[in-house]
Amino acid sequence: MTTGQIAGTNSQRIFGMRLNARTLLLVSVVFGLLVSGYLSYVKLVDVPMACVEGGAFDCGKVQNSAYSMMFGIPIAWLGFATYVVLGLLVLLEDRLAFLRENGRLLVFGVALMAFIYSMWLVYVQVALLGALCVWCLLHEANMVVFFVVACWRLYKDLQEA
Repeated sequence: MTTGQIAGTNSQRIFGMRLNARTLLLVSVVFGLLVSGYLSYVKLVDVPMACVEGGAFDCGKVQNSAYSMMFGIPIAWLGFATYVVLGLLVLLEDRLAFLRENGRLLVFGVALMAFIYSMWLVYVQVALLGALCVWCLLHEANMVVFFVVACWRLYKDLQEA
């Protein structure tokens, strides 16, 4: 049996890298850390954000709105922390007994909450603020990707059970 046959239908080799749901989740986590890390940096040091200007885009309005904080904590910091938690869960799910049994469900649960909150933030930008932030939309699109992959992975696990 070749390595390709062992990998089966759950993964494919692209550019010499095994592409599967776990890899996609980890790539999404890295991207999310980069985006939320930049947003966190901007909030922490209070510098102007690189942004597309004009039309509906106004990153400053979004970043400085009342909706950019929760319980006095910048949303960007919470987003960064969420990606750290998701990354640790995905990385450790094969190494700890508790996570071997419950890791995928935990990843799904955290991703579900983050997805719902991200969709709320899109609503806030469009309907309440009338302004969009490219960085925020990148984070929210990334969270959609993460959530879809987490759902698919959980679905596949439930089919196998």
